Amino acid sequence: MEPLSDDLIARFQGDYERLLTPAEAPDHRIALGVSGGPDSMAMLGLAAAAFPERVIAATVDHGLRPESANEAQLVARACDRIGVAHTALKIEVPPGASGNLHGWARQERYLLLKRWAVDAGAPTLCTAHHAEDQAETFLMRAARATGLSGLAAVRARSEAEHSPIVLMRPLLRWRRRELRAVAEQLNLPFVDDPSNRDPRFDRTRFRAWLAEAPWLDPLQIGRTAENLAALDGDLLDISQWLWKTRALECDPLEVRFDVDGLPRGVKRYLVRMGINRVLSINDMDGGNWNPASNVEPLLDALEAGSSATQANVLASAKGTVWHFRQAPPRRSH
Repeated sequence: MEPLSDDLIARFQGDYERLLTPAEAPDHRIALGVSGGPDSMAMLGLAAAAFPERVIAATVDHGLRPESANEAQLVARACDRIGVAHTALKIEVPPGASGNLHGWARQERYLLLKRWAVDAGAPTLCTAHHAEDQAETFLMRAARATGLSGLAAVRARSEAEHSPIVLMRPLLRWRRRELRAVAEQLNLPFVDDPSNRDPRFDRTRFRAWLAEAPWLDPLQIGRTAENLAALDGDLLDISQWLWKTRALECDPLEVRFDVDGLPRGVKRYLVRMGINRVLSINDMDGGNWNPASNVEPLLDALEAGSSATQANVLASAKGTVWHFRQAPPRRSH
């Protein structure tokens, strides 16, 4: 195994540490989600070299392909060779009836990894999303006319309110080919997921198109996404301040606030915050609600003085006062 250069190790260390805040304790444990692909295996090797004796890894067996158990064992053997503790996690919940198999797998994978990281005492969980992943996500969302939050694409650092885990993506400034070269240099085995070449998936088509367009630089697209994420964060901070000043008294399981004089862009953030708040205080999952989801039809209804439902939350308007509460159960026919 050829050792990594000091430059590569320092680069990864810098990319990880720039995502930290002063609140993170020094020398904390770092959890990695390692699938066995070349990108995550490269992350494993880089992290182990940059932060020796601080790294732990886990692999999730989705049970969707017969090879998945063997891939988890492949990662376990590689971890053993470089001195990183490894845990194999298996999804026990059957897929839902929605038909979105990838969405189900992603949700269950992150649930398992976050619970494992918390139990292991790691405040951060790293995934191996890289520059091409970021560019593909940006272009896919742009093609769907998404808004600012969606165009911010893959966040380098994301954390839910009151969550003990911070999700980190330290490889967003690394190219796919660089990571593959790192895995090969370290002689770390890896597998290529056949679904990455399946043309039935939107991401695969965008990946092929991006590969055929060398004039589109994934790193520059990634920088654009970073800039939009920073703007999105600033607007969210402003909206959170407004939330405190505009909130009105109401039932403890509901939300009411006054939007008088506010621009639509700020209202958009307040609407998302209202939905999130109702879901949280009522312990609802909102049908896997994504905070970056399109809320334009809901905004249109509220600005017209009407009501609408999204993520099982009923929103209604009375003048400039908007009211959010759990939607009543649907009547059976």
